[in-house]
Amino acid sequence: MAKKATKKATKKAKGARSAAKRPAIKRDALLAPIKGATMREIGGVLLEVVPAGNARVKRMIYPPGFKWSSAMKSIVGTDRCMHAHVGFLARGEIHIEYADGCIVEHKAPQIVAIDPGHEGWVVGSEPVVLIEFDFEADTVERLDMPSTHKH
Repeated sequence: MAKKATKKATKKAKGARSAAKRPAIKRDALLAPIKGATMREIGGVLLEVVPAGNARVKRMIYPPGFKWSSAMKSIVGTDRCMHAHVGFLARGEIHIEYADGCIVEHKAPQIVAIDPGHEGWVVGSEPVVLIEFDFEADTVERLDMPSTHKH
């Protein structure tokens, strides 16, 4: 019996050593919950919002395969997204199309300024993470952006 106990103790010790050598599983800070944020999901998009003075800072996580017209059109009731988006594209790639035919591609890492009146979708198999700054309904006016895309 003493031999069995010794073998078990040796196995445990080896297991502890190999566990210590294994790399720690890293948590993706870009996707971790934001302290103090209001969180909700809309049309498959995870939205976290934190007030910042007179503005809001938002993290939006768009899943692979997301397309605005498929996911949001019936919820919002407009043909195109009528929000302005200003912020930092931290991960992924998005394709934006305006009613006038203008196409813009954004690939992380990149600062983005997207005018109202766009259709958009995630390109590829990686989620899009957009850190956005807005003033709710006053974003366009406060950031001096056009109310719709123009050349």
